[in-house]
Amino acid sequence: MIYNIVIYFVLWGIAIASLFNEKVRKMWRGEREAFKILKQKVDPTAKYIWFHAASLGEFEQGRPLMERIRKEYPQYKILLTFYSPSGYEVRKNYEGADIICYMPVDTRLNAIRFLRLVRPVMAFFIKYEFWSNFLHILKHRNIPTYSVSSIFREDQVFFKWYGRSYAGVLKCFTRFFVQNEESKRLLESIGITDVDVVGDTRFDRVLQIKQAAKHLPICEAFRSGVVDSAASSEKASHPDYKVFVAGSSWPPDEEIFIRFFNEHKDWRLLIAPHVIAEEHLKLILSLLKNKKVVRYTQTTPEEAAKADVLIIDCFGLLSSMYNYGDVAYIGGGFGVGIHNTLEAAVWNMPVIFGPNNKKFQEAQGLLESGGGFEINTYEDFSGLMSSLMNDETFLKQAGDKAGAFVAHLAGATDKVLASVKL
Repeated sequence: MIYNIVIYFVLWGIAIASLFNEKVRKMWRGEREAFKILKQKVDPTAKYIWFHAASLGEFEQGRPLMERIRKEYPQYKILLTFYSPSGYEVRKNYEGADIICYMPVDTRLNAIRFLRLVRPVMAFFIKYEFWSNFLHILKHRNIPTYSVSSIFREDQVFFKWYGRSYAGVLKCFTRFFVQNEESKRLLESIGITDVDVVGDTRFDRVLQIKQAAKHLPICEAFRSGVVDSAASSEKASHPDYKVFVAGSSWPPDEEIFIRFFNEHKDWRLLIAPHVIAEEHLKLILSLLKNKKVVRYTQTTPEEAAKADVLIIDCFGLLSSMYNYGDVAYIGGGFGVGIHNTLEAAVWNMPVIFGPNNKKFQEAQGLLESGGGFEINTYEDFSGLMSSLMNDETFLKQAGDKAGAFVAHLAGATDKVLASVKL
């Protein structure tokens, strides 16, 4: 089978690349250690539900489902596997799963060994994971297997004449829980009809994140301009300062919004760059002109209250940070693609992003709802921000539309659980 030949070439490629790349080395080592972890931790008397997520984003999509099952069906244990180090290394100590490890490379032998060790009662693959050997053996063993929050496009290999043989892997799933009607139509075009359109579980997740948001005294002081130990974590009805929040920004993004705010003194600027290496932070500082700038890990609420710019130079705060803003900018749109727009939109704020957003359904939905805005140039950004800054009604309406978009599309987790027999 051509697929298996390709997989072995991939396996060799990973082994060679691991000699030169730390991230690949972690993945290579983790995949080899997976069986050791499973032998040590699998309880042969337990019933396991297996969740597989490629990386951190897919984990966040699967998380609401995992946590609901763990809470409502405690008779099951959860096995969570990752493909990428960017998922495993961040969530290897996640308390919502009983066992966490890498997924071994998709060879037939690995799939057989893995499923003999775990013997899952069902499996959930999040979004784009279609590993042929694992899926065929799951089907052969009559283990219910579900694809959650999956989304399909006409340009994918499954729907091309030359990809029809590989499309057979999709028939291994018991049911698809897809994000939109187009995905359902495409699956039906190749004979797959066990499909429910439920939306994206990320909408449920961002609502969870909002409810669990951290109170950040430094951000609170930065927003209000005062230090108040009794300050609420809720947004103030009439804040002293308007705050523009830039999340997961890259240099092309920063060159645009920093240029604008160098010229406008009446708003404060909160920046959480995607890369927090010192070299990148120095670049941001070099762009800022005539601003009092503080870094989150090196400041106090007293200093933040007097600052014009607050730079978040650590991880883990971004989703809570949006609570302190009035307009959000999501980075990546001038590069490989935009980052998470929903974590900002859930706080009822307009969301701005660059042009590389066409493959992100949530971004397209925000644009259609009037809660999201695409910019291509500095002039686009300047015109849009001037409108938002000078028209309170426009600002509020756009923010309300963003929040309503998220709230309206929540509920995918309930729909999945209503169809799955536990």
